[in-house]
Amino acid sequence: MKSLLERLATGEILISDGAMGTFLQAKGLKPGESPESWCVTHPDAVKSVADAYVAAGADIVETDSFGGTTYKQREFGLSDQVDAFNKASAALAKKAIEGKGYVAASVGPTGQIVEDEGGSATPEDLYSAFKQQVIALAQGGADALCIETMSSRVEAVQAIKAAKENTNLPVICTFTFEAKTKGFRTMMGVTPAQAAVEAVEAGADIVGANCGNGIANMIEITKEIRAAVPSTPILIHANAGMPVLEDGKSVFKETPESMAGRVRELIDAGANIIGGCCGTTPDHIAAMAKVARS
Repeated sequence: MKSLLERLATGEILISDGAMGTFLQAKGLKPGESPESWCVTHPDAVKSVADAYVAAGADIVETDSFGGTTYKQREFGLSDQVDAFNKASAALAKKAIEGKGYVAASVGPTGQIVEDEGGSATPEDLYSAFKQQVIALAQGGADALCIETMSSRVEAVQAIKAAKENTNLPVICTFTFEAKTKGFRTMMGVTPAQAAVEAVEAGADIVGANCGNGIANMIEITKEIRAAVPSTPILIHANAGMPVLEDGKSVFKETPESMAGRVRELIDAGANIIGGCCGTTPDHIAAMAKVARS
């Protein structure tokens, strides 16, 4: 099988997976419980999520490792389990994809704010945390590292550097943007163009956006990213619309058919890898895959 980057270089559109957290909650993950710990305590449940997305047609599945840094696991009193959780997360996804595609290991924000942006963490602190995580993910069998849901350029750059300097895996880096009066920005005020350029300069092989927006807004974000980095592959993971509060719960109402109906526009805007984020299910991925492959 060709590598992930080789397939993208030929112009092929690849399909990624959808939401993870809502699946685990439906399987019994409780509030205040570490989702990543389930890779060790409930491995069959975690693998079943990846299995469902593979069956739906995903070429790429992510790992249950979004909060897999020492910073995040410390909140659960599990910082000593970081290596075990990350290795297990990659191994489970690898077993699910079974040579049919690729494991993109999820690396989320640490939750820390660096000194230059008003916090107390140093870039070196973040680098160290990401280094530990990405090494464990690589050891577990990941095919790529997906640094995602970033809002800080400083944090994203440290994650990319840690990945490039300590593994030989392709690196994806995606940011989360909000629609502001002056256009799309991250919480730290970063534009899609700025995020993409800095990520590529830091060494990212693939850039893009995830979460925070439905597919309509993602089309516009993709256009901005493509204009800034004309030759870099772009990954887009849109939510199933914006959340609506019903009976005290956030509900995402965009249907598989609705999202699939905008896939052609997303590809035309420049997306090379298409998947889902909050609210998306295997049905959403299957519907989008059908359009993308037609």
